[in-house]
Amino acid sequence: MSVAHKPPRVAKANGIDICYEIFGEAGAEPLVLIMGLGGQMVQWDDAFCEQIAARGFRVIRFDNRDTGQSSKLSGGKSLTLWEMLKVRFLNIPPAAPYTLRDMARDTIALMDVLGIRSAHMVGASMGGMIAQEIAITFPERVRSLISIMSTTGDPDLPQPSNEAVSLLTEPQPKSREKFVARFKRNWKVLRAGRFPEDEALDRSRAERVFDRGINPAGVDRQIRAVLASGSRKERLAKVKAPTLVIHGTADPLVDPEAGQDTAASIPGAKLMIVPGMGHALPMAIWPEIIDAIDKHAHGASAKAA
Repeated sequence: MSVAHKPPRVAKANGIDICYEIFGEAGAEPLVLIMGLGGQMVQWDDAFCEQIAARGFRVIRFDNRDTGQSSKLSGGKSLTLWEMLKVRFLNIPPAAPYTLRDMARDTIALMDVLGIRSAHMVGASMGGMIAQEIAITFPERVRSLISIMSTTGDPDLPQPSNEAVSLLTEPQPKSREKFVARFKRNWKVLRAGRFPEDEALDRSRAERVFDRGINPAGVDRQIRAVLASGSRKERLAKVKAPTLVIHGTADPLVDPEAGQDTAASIPGAKLMIVPGMGHALPMAIWPEIIDAIDKHAHGASAKAA
């Protein structure tokens, strides 16, 4: 498959450096991919981006602040046990150097640099939370919203499995080989099933992430950003963008009920439940996911025309 591709570049946006990459023709409909907690833009696989671009989209992926080759910030140590207890039982948010709204502004500022007035927003996990925040705060910039394996942030929703929580709280290895081993183990848990095609690629994926630069302190800051931002449930009632919510039945990190809650909180939202899908987008389900993104985004544009 051959699609137009611009190599990674760095933009000055919202006061920080944001590393981004573009797939697809300049005149195609812009579609922004927003990655989750600690995830780099390359974790939207190249082939995944190419396949979406081949459907008539200009696909923009980027490193969130504190990941990959975007700016590294400061402050915000790992959450203490006391802070976690206050969040869990008293709904008291922790202090945070920035919030999801700041990360939403990063996305909007990058769009400004690229001359993109509005785009389809596709976010996975924390990226879905950021995409939701963009749809709430910057409605005129959103052609459609696709929230994948994400949540409204309602504290009453079911909590992650203990095994999934340990993936977030375990210290990140500093050596390349230990990082690779942990990456492979973590994604096997998150995929919640046997996906040989992905398992065969996990080493090369991990090495690419490690070589682009890991930032454990940045993950801590992003966790704080998620928790400090609280629930979007009530504010999501204001979202006017055509919305599709995608969630798997086997997600060990963000319970499927969170996807149902997201769809129920956004007027007119459609809910797509994917049997056997965990907290990942394995290659075996790409056709189903890409078809859904294509149909929803192009359908939203057709209605707006």
